[in-house]
Amino acid sequence: MMLGSKEIIIIAIIVLVLFGSAAIPKFAKSLGLAKKEFEKGLKESEESDETSSSNDASSDNNNTSKDA
Repeated sequence: MMLGSKEIIIIAIIVLVLFGSAAIPKFAKSLGLAKKEFEKGLKESEESDETSSSNDASSDNNNTSKDA
């Protein structure tokens, strides 16, 4: 079931009536901050994965040179 433009407008009006016009900008701001923190966490996770994989590769190279 796809939402059309009429349904989206009706939902937006209902949300505006329920939460009030003052709460919506606060909600949008907190949603934006949450998205920013999530992306920051993903970036840090990827960087730590790259660091640990490069450390694993260098330790593997050190182990093979010691065996020879």
